[in-house]
Amino acid sequence: MRFRSLVVMIIVLLIAGCGKLTMNNYNKLKLGMAYNEVVNTIGAPDKCSDVMGMRNCEWGNEKKSINVTFAGDKVLFFTCNGLR
Repeated sequence: MRFRSLVVMIIVLLIAGCGKLTMNNYNKLKLGMAYNEVVNTIGAPDKCSDVMGMRNCEWGNEKKSINVTFAGDKVLFFTCNGLR
């Protein structure tokens, strides 16, 4: 019974995490926002890469995604794909 509850909780968390990739949340992103502000808005990124003080982070997948480039800790550029 505990295992079933754990599985249900994991599924709910996964669905809730995907729920933050919306056009409404994307529109909340602003140039100059801090990394932590972005994470509070759309959740933790699925992956990030760092090169020479620049960080590119991606949320989502090929069908639905948000990409944000940070210079230091601040948003420099952001794009989305497949959001409604």
